[in-house]
Amino acid sequence: MTKKTITIERTFEGDLEDVWELWTTKAGIEEWWGPEGFSTKVHALELRPGGALHYAMTATAPEQVAFMKKAGLPLTSDTHGTYDEIVPRARLAFRQIADFIPGVAAYDIATVVELRQSGAGVHMLLIVDAMHDAQWTKMAEQGWRSQIEKLGKIVAARAKKNPRGDRS
Repeated sequence: MTKKTITIERTFEGDLEDVWELWTTKAGIEEWWGPEGFSTKVHALELRPGGALHYAMTATAPEQVAFMKKAGLPLTSDTHGTYDEIVPRARLAFRQIADFIPGVAAYDIATVVELRQSGAGVHMLLIVDAMHDAQWTKMAEQGWRSQIEKLGKIVAARAKKNPRGDRS
């Protein structure tokens, strides 16, 4: 049986180095991670196979705060994960523990991010394990799409400030 996944592809108008940095540094992740209306604080990021990824995502916008309260979920979720594979500027693979869902036993969610230069942009392929049921998978996909939209805006803003990809 094939495991169900969420797949999102996107080409960013920007520099591969910027996209990689946004996925792999504390400052980068804190800049875009989480759907609109959430902020993220990274507590640990050890970018190596077996290294830790630990962050807290907090609902900050009134609509998201109300949703979380109505769903009986905490406003802040601490998430722990482990990096499985790192190929600089090309591929990240990590697992996160879904342990925040009331009445559902904790389980791993695998994520793979593949990046490649594509003309003047960066092509990203994101593959994330589906959640435990269709409703949670739908919410996870909406969340990922929202945060990838945020990522795209940041990459575009960086490209506009530095149109030739100069790293100086």
